[in-house]
Amino acid sequence: MLDIRLLREDPESVKQRLLAKGVDCSETIDRILELDLQRRDWIGQAEKRKAEQNRISKQVPILKKQGQDVSAIFAEMKSLSDQVKQADAKVREIEEEYRMRMLSLPNLPDPDLKPGGKENNEPLRYFGEPHKFDFTPKNHVELCNELGLIDYERGVKLGGNGFWIYKGMGARLEWALLNYFIDTHLADGYEFILPPHMLEYECGVTAGQFPKFADEVYKIANPTDEGRIHYMLPTAEAALASYYRNEILAESDLPKKMFAYTPCFRREAGSYRSDERGMVRGHQFNKVEMFQFTLPEQSDEAFEELVAKAEALVRGLGFHFRTVKLAAADCSASMARTYDIEINIPSMNGYKEVSSVSNARDYQARRGSIRFKREATGKTEYVHTLNGSGLATSRILPALVEQNQCADGSIVVPEVLRKYLGGMERIQK
Repeated sequence: MLDIRLLREDPESVKQRLLAKGVDCSETIDRILELDLQRRDWIGQAEKRKAEQNRISKQVPILKKQGQDVSAIFAEMKSLSDQVKQADAKVREIEEEYRMRMLSLPNLPDPDLKPGGKENNEPLRYFGEPHKFDFTPKNHVELCNELGLIDYERGVKLGGNGFWIYKGMGARLEWALLNYFIDTHLADGYEFILPPHMLEYECGVTAGQFPKFADEVYKIANPTDEGRIHYMLPTAEAALASYYRNEILAESDLPKKMFAYTPCFRREAGSYRSDERGMVRGHQFNKVEMFQFTLPEQSDEAFEELVAKAEALVRGLGFHFRTVKLAAADCSASMARTYDIEINIPSMNGYKEVSSVSNARDYQARRGSIRFKREATGKTEYVHTLNGSGLATSRILPALVEQNQCADGSIVVPEVLRKYLGGMERIQK
């Protein structure tokens, strides 16, 4: 949620910055400012009448003591009470629309981002060299089938399109990747969190995914509690962002650094493209997510730390990849800036994102009322929240089998994973 003071002080600047995200919010912002004025006016009227009520009520015992008739005063107080109720009702009505419109506004992109979408994304750096084969390489679907790592057919039989089954060495390889991520984050001093996989609606609101994207996640109705809906976790960010919702932290408590392992559940609209075969795009996948709550002045430093950690994980696997600074419109609605870590999958002749590292600034904290108290002043301020995939496996594993394949159809196991596979150096038929 944006700071209303920004809209009051310079609405045109806010409109222009949001246009860089490809969103015209002019009418919404104008309406918010109109509602803001109405809200403050009605609050002022209510407060004025409440003050008048208090003033008059103090006269009643004095007049009674003097033996005067106070029936007219009681009638006036009744009238004032009705007016206060009317004003309070009007404030609640205005605030309902005001809040929904404020929640609908995307986050402001950082000023240094290029406007526009994917066409303006900027590769910042490349790691390693594209793998060169002296044989005709296979794609990951062929390799996983031949080595018995993934059962695609039975995955569809069990869950439908967009699902697969890890089996045998495929399941062990998936678990080895997750253990590698977890051990690395623990060594870096991050706290391990295992959150619920079903979340309350307010978690989506705080993360910035709801109300706009509420129809893009899976919903589960509670048959024993009519009307109660849970939402399947689309990413651990949705849970972690609400960890301190409606709390005030001490300045000395920050930064808070944590990570979570969860399966992630996503509805995917439309059909799968030919370059998204196998595991590249699905309704359920595994991911380890890094998250930080920081002081505003430490926000940029925390962002660079998360980017470096995501890069280090991919570099440790020995992959060729790149880091890309996203243009404003390619950042999600909640984020002020995002860098993607994109890995090369040879059969797709390009790069696929395996980590997004993002800074929401105080946008999520405002939505979830997550604050801290300054030791020097005693005043409360909103924290900054940041997240980064560390990492998603559904694209790491395809890249691993494709980049590490050998002419005989076997797969070389990255050295960092071997201790989780009993020292195994190669996966073969």
